[in-house]
Amino acid sequence: MCRDILADVGWQNEHSVLIGRLVELDRLTVVLDSAAAGLAGVALVGGDAGIGKTRLVTELGERAKAAGFAVLVGQCAELGDALPYLPLADALRSARGELRAAIDARPVLGRLLPGGTDLGPETTSGLTQQQLFGSMLGFLAAQPVLLVLEDLHWADQSTRDLLVFLSRMLQTERVCLVGTYRTDDLHRRHPLRRVLAELKRLPSVTAVELSPLDRGEMADYLAALGGDDVQMIREVVDRAEGNPFYAEELLEAAIDGSLMTDGLASLLLSRAELLSDAAQRVLRGAAVAGRRVDHDLLRDASGLDELAFEEAMREIVSRGLLRTNGEYGYAFRHALLQEAVYTDLLPGERTRMHSEFARLLTVRKGAAAELAYHYLAGHDLAEALSASVEAGRRAERLGAPAEAHRHFEQALGLWDRVPEAERLAGMGHVRLALRTAAAAADMGDNHRAIAYARRIPPSAEASERLAYYLYDSDDVPGAITAAEAAVAAAPAGTPVLARALATLSRTLSWGARHAEVRPLADRALEVARATGASDAEKSATIMLASCAEFEGDLTRAEELFGSAAARDSGDLAMDLRAIFHYARIQFERGSMATAAVTADRGVRLARDAGLTWSTFGTDLRFLQFLIRYMAGEWTQAQETAAGFGTRVGKVPEAILSSFALFIEVAMGMPAVEERLTWLRPFWSDSLVAYMSRGLAAEHALWRQEPELALGHATAVLDTMDCIDVGSIRISAIALWALADLGRTDGADELLARARRAARPGMGFEGRAWLARAEAEWHRAHGRADVEAWRAVVEAFDVGFVYEAARSRWRLAEALLASGERVAALKEWERAVEDAESLGARPLSEALAELGRRARFAPAQAGLLTGREREVLALVAEGLPNREIGERLFIAQKTVSVHVSNILGKLGVSSRTQAAAVARKDGLL
Repeated sequence: MCRDILADVGWQNEHSVLIGRLVELDRLTVVLDSAAAGLAGVALVGGDAGIGKTRLVTELGERAKAAGFAVLVGQCAELGDALPYLPLADALRSARGELRAAIDARPVLGRLLPGGTDLGPETTSGLTQQQLFGSMLGFLAAQPVLLVLEDLHWADQSTRDLLVFLSRMLQTERVCLVGTYRTDDLHRRHPLRRVLAELKRLPSVTAVELSPLDRGEMADYLAALGGDDVQMIREVVDRAEGNPFYAEELLEAAIDGSLMTDGLASLLLSRAELLSDAAQRVLRGAAVAGRRVDHDLLRDASGLDELAFEEAMREIVSRGLLRTNGEYGYAFRHALLQEAVYTDLLPGERTRMHSEFARLLTVRKGAAAELAYHYLAGHDLAEALSASVEAGRRAERLGAPAEAHRHFEQALGLWDRVPEAERLAGMGHVRLALRTAAAAADMGDNHRAIAYARRIPPSAEASERLAYYLYDSDDVPGAITAAEAAVAAAPAGTPVLARALATLSRTLSWGARHAEVRPLADRALEVARATGASDAEKSATIMLASCAEFEGDLTRAEELFGSAAARDSGDLAMDLRAIFHYARIQFERGSMATAAVTADRGVRLARDAGLTWSTFGTDLRFLQFLIRYMAGEWTQAQETAAGFGTRVGKVPEAILSSFALFIEVAMGMPAVEERLTWLRPFWSDSLVAYMSRGLAAEHALWRQEPELALGHATAVLDTMDCIDVGSIRISAIALWALADLGRTDGADELLARARRAARPGMGFEGRAWLARAEAEWHRAHGRADVEAWRAVVEAFDVGFVYEAARSRWRLAEALLASGERVAALKEWERAVEDAESLGARPLSEALAELGRRARFAPAQAGLLTGREREVLALVAEGLPNREIGERLFIAQKTVSVHVSNILGKLGVSSRTQAAAVARKDGLL
């Protein structure tokens, strides 16, 4: 076989020495080393065509392999805009061992591979894309990976979206992601320019720009390639302008005795022209196929018999124009060569060859997107329309909405030019337009979706979809008008009517016509059940539950959310939404155990479906974290919070990161300061400010900085609506700061604001924070109100372990001030026990200080473990950590940890103070 004959032909450029790129290689190696240490990183390598990007990342790949990384390399192609995830599929093909098993465990990734898993039922492409993105993130966590995506200037939009997602979400995975692109191809409106601008602002991204080699480096490079004629090298250096690939081609032309023509394209073509007629014919066919081509396909397209084809291939490969690639194919030595040969084809020749490739690929059942590309280039519009529709369907099922939209849009553009278009497409023009609009919405372009929906002749289905897109674009009046038109046009007793009614109820919710929502939702539910429209049934049920919750009927709301969560609608996004709201209302009503079960169920469903990072998949993880945090299951809560990245670049990431502060502040973890540093730029967002700046205020209070805390709290309140229930908690924190400052100015206003935000049917946590605000108001006025703090403890004791312990701290203080020492000791001991079990260091330190002031010596002694008492005794003797470690046969670092814990528990700041307190309180 030809493959065996060519197997020993080298690929000179791959193994040439790396010259003049050590600085750039060192920068990439830093990213790789950081990834090896557990800090994922991204590198973007840009430069002109032929400047040496591939050679540089190849060297990085060798270093990565030596460091134990799996190296996956994917190549974009010039027709890659039509083929979704082409470089990803290319990279995954080379996965072996543990990584291959990780792919097999994620069917949505397996679909990208040749002969991959069945595409499954047609579904929302946006949801499938979320599954794919989440699956890819999980796949990369399997082992250390260097993932290289080459020639991103040709990448499809879905690949660009994946690149952005991974760049933002990779945090502690041992992953180094490298992308290369041509700077000279990025015209002003090139879609990659916006992506690069966004990525280069991220802290995890390193940008490396390759400049031309200088004259000395070029001379060294040519000498390494075998150039030994000084005059020849000088002439090549003068012409090549620092471009290694151009220099290599010039050198080979000179060595072969050919003219060193001006311009790289002319030079490349001059080398191709030295081939025999048969070899030129094969090379032109390869150029039409693209950067890479299958052996059998190229042979059949050439029209040559096996022997003639083998001779032609031997000639082409020996001259370094094509190289063997993979198991059954060939690739151009450089993309520039393929471009030069393709551009040189005559129009008729190009059309004929595309038609031949289309015919051959049809027989081989090739990729629909590739067929559409060749049929269109071959001017066969009928087959191009059919292939485009099929390519759109496949892109939908692969989770590539942008490519689905592109193919459907292309088919719509051909519709009026093709006889029997409906037969060829397998659907009518309206149905195709609706799918085009849906794909546009799935890729996040609601304006384009609206434009397509408006072009469709009015119908119930078209109007319902239009209403949906308008509502998501915040055009509520337009959405109401469209939804009413859908209801009016929908035939009675049909699924279309059920969906139209559900959408109309959604558009009217929380507005001036909210009173109409419940009757509409009731009617939608009735029609949906009668017609089997499970999606509309679940949507209507959720809307009815929301109405009941708004009206304060929480029992009915929980019942309805539970009903929606219990049934499978066939729509994963809708199912996750129902489970989230069911768990949420259980949580807000204080049913922690049942809320935990429901949230865990939702998290499992999201994980199994690859939707961990979908909207409701993420919300369910938030809720699961909060339930564990409140229930005192802090080990599990910490595990969940570890997935909330510190390095953030956008508001959604900042929201995710803010949740981790709940437990980090409560435990007094060093990570708080770094996380707050990343979050400060996003405090203009009300939700980020509510969580992270509100917790920054608590952090400041634990650090005895009440003035700073008050500033944080009042700044958050300034961004919130006065009736926002969240302002109750922030008002209580501000009152805590005022009390610590010994001030009353503004206290009455803060309590009034907290009371104003309270509403009927408010969950137990809201009621508890309101009680906290009342008690802190008394404390700010210098009153230790025992009953007020007892009410706070009772309110939080429903299921919030940490806040109950924090409230007992204040209750113990109030009881002491009232002379009730025995009761104070009891509350203090319970708070100490809970704080210690949680690992809530700041609270433990505050309780230790209270215990010292109150001389709760026996209980204070119980704060220390046996080992800590041993360490304290030796500290009191004046021994340093090293000698203590030697005495107790433990590491010096372990001694340091024990000493820190002792200082915190005793509420002191030095070893001398610890020894003094220990002697005074009889702890030794």
